[in-house]
Amino acid sequence: MQNKMKKLGFTEALIVLIIVLAVMGIGVIGFGLSPQVPVMLAMSLVMIWAKWRHSDWATVNVGIAEGIEKGIIPIFIFILIGAMISTWIAAGTIPTLMVVGFKLISVRWFLPSVFVVCALVGAAVGSTFTVASTVGLAFFGMGMTMNLNPAMVAGAIISGGIMGDKLSPLSETNNLAAAVVDIDLFDHMRNLYWSILPAGGITLIIFSFLGHTSTNASLARIQQTVSILNQHFAISFWAMIPIILVFACAALKVPAIPTMLLNVFVTAGLLLAEQPHLGLKNLATIITDGFVAHTGSGSVDKLLSRGGIVSMMPTVALIVLTLSLGGLLVKFGLIEAVMTPIAQRLNNNGKLILAGLAACIGVNLFVGEQFLSIILPGRAFKKAFNQGGLSDETLGRVLEDGGTVINYLVPWGVGGVFLANTLGVPTIEYLPFVFFSLLCPVMSLLSGFTGIGLLRLKKPVKSL
Repeated sequence: MQNKMKKLGFTEALIVLIIVLAVMGIGVIGFGLSPQVPVMLAMSLVMIWAKWRHSDWATVNVGIAEGIEKGIIPIFIFILIGAMISTWIAAGTIPTLMVVGFKLISVRWFLPSVFVVCALVGAAVGSTFTVASTVGLAFFGMGMTMNLNPAMVAGAIISGGIMGDKLSPLSETNNLAAAVVDIDLFDHMRNLYWSILPAGGITLIIFSFLGHTSTNASLARIQQTVSILNQHFAISFWAMIPIILVFACAALKVPAIPTMLLNVFVTAGLLLAEQPHLGLKNLATIITDGFVAHTGSGSVDKLLSRGGIVSMMPTVALIVLTLSLGGLLVKFGLIEAVMTPIAQRLNNNGKLILAGLAACIGVNLFVGEQFLSIILPGRAFKKAFNQGGLSDETLGRVLEDGGTVINYLVPWGVGGVFLANTLGVPTIEYLPFVFFSLLCPVMSLLSGFTGIGLLRLKKPVKSL
């Protein structure tokens, strides 16, 4: 059956998008609901609107399928991360990181130290997700031992991870943004420095101030936690092998999926070598259901009882629903109907960049998918930027500052859902402390309205 929908107008598409956003925002933020239900309701409303517009169910199904297809690889990666977390805890990798961290990192300057280390690790591995689920978990456990605000610690971890991701040539989003605007990867990354370096510097100053003024850590509690970790986990150099393996794979440019699969099985082998009586059945249970700590300390058990494939299923479910909704919005042309007219009517540099940032943020809010927040605005604004005399590098920076880094702040976004589930801090709570992500769009705006760091075309493209 052919789809009978007529061409959408700007006003109608905008009204539908506002209703979708209102339903999800009121449900998640206003009523504190789990995002799955508001997203399902928003999907239902879009379907009702589509049927009212005489669409057929075949088109609806295709939109859902195309939306989910874009998330298959991230979903599989999240499942592997769940297995990595449980095996890393059971094998003593995360506990070892915590013990070493307590010895090396100053309690007084904990937050800025976390930000810097996570940025360095992120630059090496090119993945915010990997940073948060490995060294990030260890830092989070340390922060909880120090009685720090969980949202503040999560903000330092996430800010560092995102900055490192933007500094890495291994980053998927860096490569995607460069490909979308058709420029060299390293030219794209050099232009990103105009945003990420000032945003990172200001973030470091803020965390230095917060860490210096809010630390009331109990040294006795830290020593007690270290003692418990030493008693119940294998704290040794061998426990660091999985981390070394991650860096080695990053240096060899091994893709994420084989890196994680290799890491899970190597860590499982270490675990069996440490505990030969554990058995394959119990090992499989840890990988599937997660690790459960029995240290006798409620706080330590809570921190280190996590991971496993099953723990990622709520995240996977929400990602499937969000991507399905995004697929419908794209299939029915709702996103394009709003973005394209705006892009065509702007000719001022500052306004162009503002509109580009707003489009990227809007796609994150409506679709919740990081890659689409780069691809859709990139396609819609490329011609407008060129006609306004702005280079492709400038558009690439806008896509990153409004698209990539903002996805982690959306409660129903792929990044936001994953981080909230991994660190155990709701997205809305850590959002005010992810200073790096909040500052990047500001840096792009300042660049647009002042001209500082703004790359222009030598010969602007004339409109036809």
